[in-house]
Amino acid sequence: MLSLPEYTRALRDRFAADGYLPLPALVPPEALPVLDSEVKRLGKLAVRRDFAMECMDRSPRHMTTLGGHAIARESELIPQLYRDEYLLDLLGRIADLQAVPVSDPLERHVINSLHQQGDTHGAHTDDYPLALVLFTEAPADPADGGLLEYAQRAGNLNTLRSDAARRAHHRPGDGYLLRSDTTAHRVTPLRRAGLRRTVLNFAYTTPNRQQAVTRSASQLY
Repeated sequence: MLSLPEYTRALRDRFAADGYLPLPALVPPEALPVLDSEVKRLGKLAVRRDFAMECMDRSPRHMTTLGGHAIARESELIPQLYRDEYLLDLLGRIADLQAVPVSDPLERHVINSLHQQGDTHGAHTDDYPLALVLFTEAPADPADGGLLEYAQRAGNLNTLRSDAARRAHHRPGDGYLLRSDTTAHRVTPLRRAGLRRTVLNFAYTTPNRQQAVTRSASQLY
């Protein structure tokens, strides 16, 4: 279902330099309706979250989420995509590490949706080193918000307020790979009503890093 690129040294070098690698049209046009339909079906089980994340400098969470345990129970497609051997090998080669699935069923594959004006996934780093994000919905105009904002090798979340921070706009079907444990990142707020940003987030780790370092996932999912 995914349109994966061939591994090249240029992909590896860009990811090493930026902590971020865009993957345009990762979900090809013929497959996007299938994945979008599955995510929308699962979205009926999602839960609204509105709070400040204490362990992430009280950054805001205004979003609707569904954790990996519920996805695994209700879906065959998403866990199958998550464990695709070619995908795992490619991500590991790009990131120059041995990428393996996360053992925690809660965090390994999740759905995050912003769908109200002001919705945002506030500043944070992840428990595990790699995040592959797949878009099923996204604002067409970057001026409408819902942008990925990120700063690689961030000493703290305040780096997102500095000149080191970058922004990236994505469209439905796009994806990106993030070095998510050392790259501070957030999703900028939706700026008007009627917009939607929905993603699947696949978390991957290494064999010796299976223990979460924060309680953030249990609070969000």
